[in-house]
Amino acid sequence: MKMTGAEFMAWPSKAITLMGMSGVGKTTLANNCPKSRWFHYSGDYRIGTKYLSEPILDNIKRQAMKVDFLRDLLRSDSIYIASNITVHNLAPVATFLGKIGQNNLGGLSVDAFKKRQKLHRLAEIGAMRDVEEFIRKAKQLYGYDNFLNDAGGSICELNDPETLEILAKKTLILYLRADSVMEEKMTQRAINSPKPMYYQNEFLDFQLSEYLQETGLNDAEEIIPDEFVRWVFPKHVENRRSKYQAIAEKYGYTVDANLTANVKNEAQFLNIIAETLG
Repeated sequence: MKMTGAEFMAWPSKAITLMGMSGVGKTTLANNCPKSRWFHYSGDYRIGTKYLSEPILDNIKRQAMKVDFLRDLLRSDSIYIASNITVHNLAPVATFLGKIGQNNLGGLSVDAFKKRQKLHRLAEIGAMRDVEEFIRKAKQLYGYDNFLNDAGGSICELNDPETLEILAKKTLILYLRADSVMEEKMTQRAINSPKPMYYQNEFLDFQLSEYLQETGLNDAEEIIPDEFVRWVFPKHVENRRSKYQAIAEKYGYTVDANLTANVKNEAQFLNIIAETLG
């Protein structure tokens, strides 16, 4: 959605999609918009609670069945397992995605990993297409005039123009662009605490080949899962940077994430957007 700063400020029912790398401050920024006035929509939460809820539970049960004590209780229906996904706790989604590498270290084969990646991509497309319906629900069912879509970091990887067209038609897309200093901080966090990530197949295949050649390993299942995630993360950031920018140029706008990091309230947030549009 394209508009001027004045048109944005006069827009009676604002709908915004926040886009950028995980850790760039999307959720923190969203939380500065009061929940009494804004409907907060989390793409990752929708993915975990609707589209991947059954695969996530199956994955947890698969692990539980490896434990004799839990297996017997599950098979006799003496216990049940449920994931406790919240907007602030999306660990079950990340755990389902997993990492490539040695099975004894919790790693997945390339084929198993790619199957989960495919499911995640379809789930994210579904969650982003649901935004249109949730904007309607937010207003008609819950009485919210304003809507904020906190999109997942992998939205730039979907390769699905129709989904982006829907978001651009119904929301103002705002890309929070990290500078080199912020990217370095995100990279250091990823090194200290490697998290599962979504990768496009072409990127993953190329990087796996490079990593195996560089480390002298013969097969992806020899990889130490966390080590590959640490190694590939800076390349992943660089790869995504141009994709975010291309989406912003075609469908929305770009704002310096350092500016939004200093936002303390709704008024400051709206003023930054208006200035960006201006």
